[in-house]
Amino acid sequence: MRVIQPVSPENRFVRPGGQLWAYCRRLVHSRARALAHGRSLALWAALVAALAVGCSSASSSQSGVRARGNTSTANINASGQRTPLSAKQLVQRTKPAIVRIEVDAPGGSGFGTGFVLGPEGRIATNLHVISGATDIRVTLLDGTKLPIHEITAIDTDRDLAIISVRSRSNLPTLALGNSDQVAAGDPVIVIGNPLGVLDYSVSDGLISAVRRLNSSLTVLQISAPISQGSSGGPLFNAYGEVIGVATAIIGQGQNLNFGIPSNYLRPLLARNEGLSLASLAERLGQLQAAPSGGKRNPRVQRNIPQHKVSILDDCSQDSVRVAVEGIRSAIQNGAPLYNQGNHEACYRIYEGTAIRLERELPCQGLREALGQGLLRASTEEGYTLKAWAMRDTFDGVLLVAKRKYPGTF
Repeated sequence: MRVIQPVSPENRFVRPGGQLWAYCRRLVHSRARALAHGRSLALWAALVAALAVGCSSASSSQSGVRARGNTSTANINASGQRTPLSAKQLVQRTKPAIVRIEVDAPGGSGFGTGFVLGPEGRIATNLHVISGATDIRVTLLDGTKLPIHEITAIDTDRDLAIISVRSRSNLPTLALGNSDQVAAGDPVIVIGNPLGVLDYSVSDGLISAVRRLNSSLTVLQISAPISQGSSGGPLFNAYGEVIGVATAIIGQGQNLNFGIPSNYLRPLLARNEGLSLASLAERLGQLQAAPSGGKRNPRVQRNIPQHKVSILDDCSQDSVRVAVEGIRSAIQNGAPLYNQGNHEACYRIYEGTAIRLERELPCQGLREALGQGLLRASTEEGYTLKAWAMRDTFDGVLLVAKRKYPGTF
């Protein structure tokens, strides 16, 4: 089931670095696919290296904060309070600010989605939509095509980019909501360009979970269906505010889709890097050439989950025993390899064991604990940190099993 891909074409493009991409790498290696149209999954071999580590960007504590010049789409009642929009109202009010992005690259052409945040032409999208491109065009709702002027800012860790176009008149814009206030169960609406041909397709669903991959990165899991070609499209709350950016899907499973919280866009809107496509390619190429993890001797910081005993409430003692024995076997086989310097082999043993147990165990709590560990590992750069991420996960499960059944295992 762990098969994540970006929502837009990715095969021919230079792969950005960062945690988001690291996560994608793992998902891609697990047969994960991105939402991209017509590109290889290699690009998303990291959904997220950035997704897991780099969420240090400042987040607003106020709901509905907008980029400069953005137009509110919310309904305001007689008391001055916001009221939810119907799906039809939301689509009608937001479509003019959503764009189709067409990309040419040495390996072929592709499509993605973006949305306008600045009336002068600033457009948010996924970095994987534009990386490696030699030419980028933006198509507005009325069919007007505008060439890209420059890349204003990028976030390689979170797979985000702000591009700009020049228009003769101000463009309609969207408002950024406060993604810190999003919670599981909230409604969400997605608008994108599936397959690059079904422009402005609308789907709705719920926030399935707000997943904190690590201290610096959180992702939104949503049930609203999204498809390849919709990378970079907006995720809306009930008030028509953007709370996320459609980024990846898990191909094995139903309605397992992911977005990057909109608050990560805020610091990008304050920057103006003025990158050309050539300079973007050079920067991403430098990131690719850097050693895995960026350090020869990465510093290991243990982060063992402290689970509540209640995560085992739906587990029989036999199921817990299977998990404990599988984990201990993996450690017995993997730890000696790690000590010999073969960190990748150790990690592969840990990863394989976690995937097998996650698939076979009937206990939701244990599956989620193992799944969170796999997500964390996928966001780490380098096999040293990946191995320790999985070891932390295993130790957390062993500790909670010991508390549940003291003296048994």
